[in-house]
Amino acid sequence: MNTEYQKTWELYAASWKAASEAERRGLFDKSLDSACVYSDPMTKTTGWDALLQYMAEFHKQIPGGHFVTTRFFAHNNKSAACWNMVTGDGTVIGDGVSFGEYSDTGRLTAMTGFFEPPPS
Repeated sequence: MNTEYQKTWELYAASWKAASEAERRGLFDKSLDSACVYSDPMTKTTGWDALLQYMAEFHKQIPGGHFVTTRFFAHNNKSAACWNMVTGDGTVIGDGVSFGEYSDTGRLTAMTGFFEPPPS
């Protein structure tokens, strides 16, 4: 396992919990390529601004919501992270897995989440 990838992943994961856009941008600056692509069963975004908007919508639906990594694996500029989605008070409300791709500088260029979307 590459601990540098895990450190980068955890900085990115912390951005989902960050209370302000400024704090999220600070974490992005340490972990994400500016042209990163995020995708999950409900959306696909490119770049920081689109991801910030998606995170803001997530927090409107789940105030204080964030992700806790339960397992992490990495090799060859790629990673897989198992996680729990939790509410602001720490209640687990879902789980999933995400795959990351890293640039040669160690920043995430792509994050792909897999989870069961809520019923529509």
